[in-house]
Amino acid sequence: MGRRVWLPYPDLAAAEAAVGPFPPGLDVDCFLADGAWPDSVGEVELVVAPYMGPAAKLLARVGEMAGLKAVVLLSAGYDNYLPFLPKGVDLCNAAGVHDASTAELAVALALVSNRRLDHFARNHPTGAWVPEFGESLADRRVLIVGYGRIGAAIERRLAGFEVASVTRVARRARTGEVPVHPIENLPGLLGRADIVFVVTPLTPATEHLIGAAELAALPDGALLVNVSRGRVVDTDALVAATATGRIRAALDVTDPEPLPATHPLWQAPGVFISPHVGGQSSAFFPRMERLVREQLARFAAGEPLLNVVT
Repeated sequence: MGRRVWLPYPDLAAAEAAVGPFPPGLDVDCFLADGAWPDSVGEVELVVAPYMGPAAKLLARVGEMAGLKAVVLLSAGYDNYLPFLPKGVDLCNAAGVHDASTAELAVALALVSNRRLDHFARNHPTGAWVPEFGESLADRRVLIVGYGRIGAAIERRLAGFEVASVTRVARRARTGEVPVHPIENLPGLLGRADIVFVVTPLTPATEHLIGAAELAALPDGALLVNVSRGRVVDTDALVAATATGRIRAALDVTDPEPLPATHPLWQAPGVFISPHVGGQSSAFFPRMERLVREQLARFAAGEPLLNVVT
């Protein structure tokens, strides 16, 4: 009998077509967290979570998973799994899988907002021809808050846009080819940023990292782009700051999420919202499948898994 693994596919044929052939020594069941559970709940050692699946539903019977060793996520964010993860079980995120897709969307959000493409799209139903003067990425001062893999991918994509400067912030200072400021320096850096990309993970230390004081520190006309988690930005403070028209925001994530249709952010001037689709592009599948193949090979061989976050 091999080590039991659950994969997020409707059946074994679909799983093997995507990531197979399975390494020797594994027994594979499929699981979509849709209400149907494999009979091997007491034997499973590794669960690959369905992408964007709700953590509470996936781990609803975690108490019965007596042999569980690890949960592998297909998302970069993992904060929603922490409350349900049993002690001693590894949690692995999908670092690297979403870099290209999320960075691409972050730059797209900046372009949409700066060049007023959202305004022009709203004019389509009436055919109104209303030119507007927008802001270019060229000559803008960029601040990337949360300079990890996705932050670096954003900077690479900005290279061709002739931005004036890129300043980087992470939890700790780093020196080298690209210097990175520690998060403690953030308040003093905001006033020199025309565009702020927020890509930091959500942790107790980063919840409401961008609040009323930070938004007030931004220069007039600044753009905040959030592709991390909604709770990294204080929603009430953002509503108040954008209501004046002094700053703008382009958001792929919100708090709450999904954002209710009656929420004032939908009507706030200068705010553009996409429905948390940073990772949802054609770039996701080949990268996700490579990661799952590698994790399965490592698990079967008894080697450490990649991207262990806790």
